[in-house]
Amino acid sequence: MFRQLQAVLAAWFGPRGAGKPLGVRGEEAAARYLKRLGYRIVARADRLKPGELDLVAIDRETVVFVEVKTRESADAGHPSEAVDAAKQRRLTRAAVTFLKCHGLLESPARFDVVAITWPAGQRRPTIEHIANAFDASGRWEFFS
Repeated sequence: MFRQLQAVLAAWFGPRGAGKPLGVRGEEAAARYLKRLGYRIVARADRLKPGELDLVAIDRETVVFVEVKTRESADAGHPSEAVDAAKQRRLTRAAVTFLKCHGLLESPARFDVVAITWPAGQRRPTIEHIANAFDASGRWEFFS
């Protein structure tokens, strides 16, 4: 029975369907990349009421909220272009909620974007890390 289900799913989704979704693989690649840079990952796919934070990391003394965007190609634009003003406001609300829940409102914080292009069939992606990609926006701006 299990083999039949596995065969049906493989036929339906193709070879990639047997593995992890592109977004999950991208977030894992981004976490490995940031760890090599010395970041400490403290949360992954953290779902909060205002929205989801892909990765939360510590870079020295700074809390870093990392938005990961993964695409198979740049045909529809660079992956980082998907982090528009509305997305930045949602991320800011989620970040403030995270900081508040963990008693870190006084800690320095920033937003990074990791843009990943991972063509189908390619073993390794192209990773671009944009540190301090945008400032907090909306009513929930951070104050220094």
